[in-house]
Amino acid sequence: MTLRFGMIRRFRFNLPQRMAAGLLALFFVQGLWLTGHQTLTDRDYQYARCGRETWERPSALTGYYTTCGNIHDGILGYRLAGLPLTLNLWAERGLDLFRKPEDRVFQQAGVPTDRSSSGGWEAGVPTSAAADSSVGWEAGGETRASELSTWELRHQLTHVLLLLRLPFLLAGCVLGGGLWWVTRRLYGNLGGYTALGLYCFSPAMLRACVAPNAEVLAGLGVYGGVYCCIGVAHAMQGPRRQWRLRTVLLTAAFGAAAAAHIAALPVVALLGLAAMLWVAEGRRAQVLPVVLAAVAGALVLVFACYGFSPDAFSYVFRSAAGFLWVSLDPARRFFSTMANAGITVAAAAALVLYAGLKKSRYFGNTVPLLYTLVLMVLVMTGVPGSPWLWALPFLLTFVGGVFADAYEGPRGRLALGAAGAILVLQAVFCVVSLPGLL
Repeated sequence: MTLRFGMIRRFRFNLPQRMAAGLLALFFVQGLWLTGHQTLTDRDYQYARCGRETWERPSALTGYYTTCGNIHDGILGYRLAGLPLTLNLWAERGLDLFRKPEDRVFQQAGVPTDRSSSGGWEAGVPTSAAADSSVGWEAGGETRASELSTWELRHQLTHVLLLLRLPFLLAGCVLGGGLWWVTRRLYGNLGGYTALGLYCFSPAMLRACVAPNAEVLAGLGVYGGVYCCIGVAHAMQGPRRQWRLRTVLLTAAFGAAAAAHIAALPVVALLGLAAMLWVAEGRRAQVLPVVLAAVAGALVLVFACYGFSPDAFSYVFRSAAGFLWVSLDPARRFFSTMANAGITVAAAAALVLYAGLKKSRYFGNTVPLLYTLVLMVLVMTGVPGSPWLWALPFLLTFVGGVFADAYEGPRGRLALGAAGAILVLQAVFCVVSLPGLL
């Protein structure tokens, strides 16, 4: 049996996987509810317009990659925001081949069209932004006289809010799936349920997933990159052929982090390097070359995201987007917010158990705790950003690991009941706070 079919045969969708899928479905439904009650904003307009420019054509402004300028913090969010809209445009062009000439979206010059649609994409965009048909609401407008401005396509898109937010909501689900996979492998089913349950009812993560931004993408890259580094370090104890796939995954995770936010690349590289040096006993001399190769591959992926434009890519390194500092304010705001009460109680209980139970103080629990402390105090000084959000998956990994140890102790039922009460508390506070996230 080939490796590919062997992996498919080993895949199971049993009760643990179904419960995890159910929790992620609840997370997805909450995101859809929030999306359905939002209106379009100037920020949505910017991400859609400049994101579409990255896919369809360069900026008409000489010397700039998009009409937003040279995107210097992270281009992946713009590309994901613009991709569904660009795909919709390509689909409309294809469907025009089967429409009558008078019904086509892209009309020939001189053919009358229906422009009775109300201003803006939908309700919510300022009319001044939509009224400039020479620029258009998406990619700067079509310049050829034989086609209408793409601003006219606004009445063809009936789900702009969903199209803009769906990539980020799916990225949040992927991050939750990664959290479940890591915690279940390390701590068993109950530890995985605990971490994923708190994640799926986290107002901070939901807010990040229902607006175009770079934070959830950077969090996915940082969390995935660190645990890919640990996976590669474990694979180093075996034959070299076992490194290949994990090294490719490591490069992809580093690339996602760097393309989401350039400041995330040095963060994940340093954290991953420290974890690999801890694990790879006897192979530590090979750790640095592996990490440097992954960083080089990540930079190539970022270069590709900029369409292999040297000017736009070089501007990333001439800006202040990568500047970081430390502050306790993000951690203070997060843990003092009432909507995070369940996570705060769980984190405090996990710290007490970690200090009191010797069996909890091992590598699998210590690494996420240390990385939570590091990421929670980072702040960006050059551009807006939320590194504290990158810390959330590590914090929940730590909570899941320590609670899993408590479940196996002499008072396992008591610990299980307490954890269940905390999960219910967090779910209630999250659901109650949903209107405030709009």
